Amino acid sequence: MKIQNTFVAFFCLWLLCACGKPIPSEKLQYVGEWRGKNMYLHIEKGGSVEYWRRKDNVTTSVNAPLQGFTGDDFDVGIGIGSLQTRFVVSKPPYQDGGKWKMIVDGVELTKSTP
Repeated sequence: MKIQNTFVAFFCLWLLCACGKPIPSEKLQYVGEWRGKNMYLHIEKGGSVEYWRRKDNVTTSVNAPLQGFTGDDFDVGIGIGSLQTRFVVSKPPYQDGGKWKMIVDGVELTKSTP
């Protein structure tokens, strides 16, 4: 019985950590599909994030919930130590020639048109 209770408690904790946080109103410009050289980022209003990047013949991908923003940067994962990734935003969303752009982890991304 103790093992079953431990499993239920762990599962409930996992569910709480796995839920993404909705994008705050002041960060709604981040929502959408962003593409750059060898990089793709899709941020949903409800807090889901999908990402892949190819660098030096290695592809990294993340499909996880948003945990929150720290300044312009944002954290994605299940919120427990190394199971979380910080995306460093050196230039938050801005308009350039009628297109939305931002710089994430050193890569200039352009928002796909809806």
